Amino acid sequence: MTLHHDDIPETALAWHRGGQGAVLATVIETWGSAPRPVGSQLVISGSAEIAGSVSGGCVEGAVIVEAQEALEQSETRILEFGVSDETAFEVGLACGGRIRILLEPVGKVLPEQLLEDLVRRRAARIPVAYVVNTETWKRRLAGRDDGALGVEFATRFRSDRSGFEDEVFIAIHNPPLRMAVIGAVHIAQPLMQMARLAGYDAVLIDPRPIFGSNTRFPGEVILDDWPDEALAARGLDSRTAVVTLTHDPKLDDPAIMAALNSDVFYLGSLGSKRTHGKRVDRLLTAGFSDEQIGRIHAPVGLDIGAKSPSEIAISIMAEITQRLRQG
Repeated sequence: MTLHHDDIPETALAWHRGGQGAVLATVIETWGSAPRPVGSQLVISGSAEIAGSVSGGCVEGAVIVEAQEALEQSETRILEFGVSDETAFEVGLACGGRIRILLEPVGKVLPEQLLEDLVRRRAARIPVAYVVNTETWKRRLAGRDDGALGVEFATRFRSDRSGFEDEVFIAIHNPPLRMAVIGAVHIAQPLMQMARLAGYDAVLIDPRPIFGSNTRFPGEVILDDWPDEALAARGLDSRTAVVTLTHDPKLDDPAIMAALNSDVFYLGSLGSKRTHGKRVDRLLTAGFSDEQIGRIHAPVGLDIGAKSPSEIAISIMAEITQRLRQG
């Protein structure tokens, strides 16, 4: 398995199973201008090898020392650090703050099987929360529909917001965001760039070589299969947005149908109200319900008076963000 810089639980499991020992360090609370958000993680091996971060570098040294002691003593620790204004400036912050960090040695206080289950769900792109009671130290995993964690639990998944519910710390592990753009048209050029800047793993799908060329879209991932085939191969889930831009029913409709048969969180289609009306008729004829068709954002994008391709791309990204964060 190839590990990447953000595969912290995966790295912790691999180091533990490799005999190096591993401690997961998680930011559980912040005040002021904290260097890293709640939920950020660092893993430390028994030989002081590290991956990830819990600050801009101002507290990692102390965390490593505490983590190795926690590993030796097989105990959970909660650390609290104050970052002075002077130190904050050195790591690029405007002012200081405080952070609390949870240390959990793998296989000693954090069960290996629990971590394995977390890694498995992450690999399968299943949204999952790691839940730990900081009074009883009971640990478990929870899905988005876990009613025992309160009405705000689903909001935490939608907003990617880890944090405390009373004495319970909830670490949200959402799959990386994906976007599939159907149609290598002019609007797709700024949209692909904006999607990447917003943190999406974006792909462009267009079977027409003259449109989906590397010359027109340098550095982008371009799939030249038919949209429904490309989407089926890539996979559609609740962390995926689909945008159709071709105006051509032969290309747009198969993608729209695939998206409507999935749980993508956003589906937007370019075209006027008249164009969308014809699209609705075709989908009704194909057997889709009014409720399903109502999921389509059309005309695509927020109504901000956009005119140019770049402005339309901005309106699309704004609507996608609104749907992701506000539901």
